[in-house]
Amino acid sequence: MSMMQEFKAFAIKGNVVDLAVGVIIGAAFGKIVESLVQDIIMPVIGRIFGGLDFANYYLPLNGQGVQLPLAEAKKAGAVLAYGNFITILINFLILAFIIFQMVRLINRAREIARPTDAAAPAVTPEDIVLLREIRDSLKKQA
Repeated sequence: MSMMQEFKAFAIKGNVVDLAVGVIIGAAFGKIVESLVQDIIMPVIGRIFGGLDFANYYLPLNGQGVQLPLAEAKKAGAVLAYGNFITILINFLILAFIIFQMVRLINRAREIARPTDAAAPAVTPEDIVLLREIRDSLKKQA
């Protein structure tokens, strides 16, 4: 089998296609959450902490005393950009919580769809059934 045929067989398998769809949807969902955090949540938090863009909160490490926008401060020297880090951390926490809720719902749906063991009678293995028949026939002969 040539490499192209192997690749084609690999690429059209169900799991690969499902994974590709999941990655695409996950990336789009990540952008939605990123916009939610940056455009809705962080402006409110920034307002509470002084009215500045929270992503521009940083500590200059080169001794500069003037507060510049983060991009300009990075050009001037090293900065500890804690506001940007907190924004990304909030993005992650929201995504992790939503994914956790989705997994919980999927697990509950599987439990509901799965038949319980009590409803299905236990199946006796065939060799046990045969041994019982032999035992019963020996009792009748004796």
